Amino acid sequence: MKIVFLDSTAIPKHIPIPRPNFEHQWVEYEHTSPEQTIERAKDADIVITSKVVFDRETMKQLPNLKLIAITATGTNNVDLEAAKELGIAVKNVTGYSSVTVPEHVLGLIFALKHSLMNWYKDQLSAKWADSKQFCYFDYPITDVKGSTLGVVGKGNLGKEIGRLAEALGMKVIYAERKGATTVREGYLPFEQVLQEADIVTLHCPLTPETTNLINAETLKLMKPTAYLINTGRGPLVDEKALAEALENGTIAAAALDVLVKEPLEKDNPLIQAATRLPNLIITPHVAWASDGAVEILVKKVTQNMEEFVATGK
Repeated sequence: MKIVFLDSTAIPKHIPIPRPNFEHQWVEYEHTSPEQTIERAKDADIVITSKVVFDRETMKQLPNLKLIAITATGTNNVDLEAAKELGIAVKNVTGYSSVTVPEHVLGLIFALKHSLMNWYKDQLSAKWADSKQFCYFDYPITDVKGSTLGVVGKGNLGKEIGRLAEALGMKVIYAERKGATTVREGYLPFEQVLQEADIVTLHCPLTPETTNLINAETLKLMKPTAYLINTGRGPLVDEKALAEALENGTIAAAALDVLVKEPLEKDNPLIQAATRLPNLIITPHVAWASDGAVEILVKKVTQNMEEFVATGK
């Protein structure tokens, strides 16, 4: 079996993927552009990738390809219908980030509620040294305890962040799907959650129905004191609408680990806003990437390959 890893820098270098237990040839590339995909994968039986795109036309030109092993949960980069028609198996990995993503969300909540980024930035200047008092009060500090957390998406991650939030004394409410005609037990209508929550955190899958779920209209439903956190998928949020909402005070703050296009473009409206707004935190899609989570991920990628070779499934 020839295995080609097309974008190895999607995994931290200090945590390599374990080699599978069947006989194989291993070829690895740090990055692969769309123009390089076919040439590099043309003789592969198995490709490993995080974000390299496999559309129908690409896969039709890879007659040896039997398995696409994805080093992530999302499969948006693969045309799954075409893969099935062409007899190419696709295996992703789930459940590896059930600790690290909720912890990242909590970190973002504390950073926003306690204005930690603003206090830190001040220490890069002489502001505290020039103060005539032992402290100063330029930025708001509010308690996490007693806040209402609105969770959009009640899968493993949504439920775990809810559990942790309740342990901190937060009230947790879960949003029903937008536009749903009935509201399931344990949920509240989507619009009601936006209206009541002090913090809204997104953990739902990206589908045609959830694309731009948070937009100019839905942002206006939120409290002017509310925060938005997105560690789910970038396109869940209309970035231009969010930038405008932060600029004009429609909502108080936002913290994002994912953007529509990654890596972000320099003219992205949110990164432009982040240079002048104290109420926006952006991290580079690393909420999933604790060492513990990555170790689980790479082991499951190898298991996926071994199971496929052993069973054909």
